[in-house]
Amino acid sequence: MLVFLMLLFVAGNLVTAFAPKLGIAILGRIITSLTHGAFFGVGSIIAADIVAPSKRVRAIAFMFMGLTVANLIGVPVGTWIGQHLSWRDAFMVIAAIGVVTVISVGMLIPHQPRPENLNFAHEFNAFRNVNVLLAMGRTVFGPGAFFTSITYIAPMMIGLAGYSESSLAWLMLLFGLGLFVGNQLGGRYADRALMPMLYVTLAAQAVVLLVFNFTAHSQVMSAKLVMDKARAAGAPTLAAAVNIGLFNLGNALGAWLGGAVIAAGFGLQSPDWAGAILSVIALILAVISGLTDQTGHSAAMRSASHSE
Repeated sequence: MLVFLMLLFVAGNLVTAFAPKLGIAILGRIITSLTHGAFFGVGSIIAADIVAPSKRVRAIAFMFMGLTVANLIGVPVGTWIGQHLSWRDAFMVIAAIGVVTVISVGMLIPHQPRPENLNFAHEFNAFRNVNVLLAMGRTVFGPGAFFTSITYIAPMMIGLAGYSESSLAWLMLLFGLGLFVGNQLGGRYADRALMPMLYVTLAAQAVVLLVFNFTAHSQVMSAKLVMDKARAAGAPTLAAAVNIGLFNLGNALGAWLGGAVIAAGFGLQSPDWAGAILSVIALILAVISGLTDQTGHSAAMRSASHSE
């Protein structure tokens, strides 16, 4: 599945690279975008399955570190290629990296047996499970809170903090390093106590949205949380893929909300408190999810004791 998705990714980038007109280039980008949710959804499942249960969040964090590296290195390199060579060359390089990824996945990822009795109707039934829906709701509002602020970081840093435009590159480098550190620390500690770490992360994000090293690993814990709920409901693959789509929905929601409060005249600092509101909503959903888990666990224990 991962090989097929990466081949589709390569094809989409080649369509864009050789596009004779804008419409074809956009079509190539659409083809490429179709692979995103499925790739990270399936990748999350595989990353969690090939390690010990105590290291699952760390494995997912390591996989998502690719996004951090892409933002930290890939974006500026792609921009440089586009400026000094051509934008077509940038997409050719991306396609070449995709080919390397296809070969790497085929050679290095252990074979995953096809699940027995796979039933898509049963997978869709997982979306009736309140725990799955709560976890997915947190996926929308948690990252949405983060992107409400980070989308408008440039005007905030220049217009409010007084930084020059030339300083933005260094600020974004600092941001990327914060993502890297937060991703690793979050994965390590969430393996020990997922829900408490989730509470702390969302609370910290609500208080100080710009402390990136505390908030960057939120996406990793979202993936693990949804996977746990979906496994219990019997539909890990579909739920994990949809969860990545909801993460992107949260990104769009956050960017829209940040722009809306600025346009409403609340000032360049308004995305921070707007994001804090989304983070509080995500925290409430996480607490409800945790309480629901405890209630279900207690009921199961009582049922087991009565049966004895």
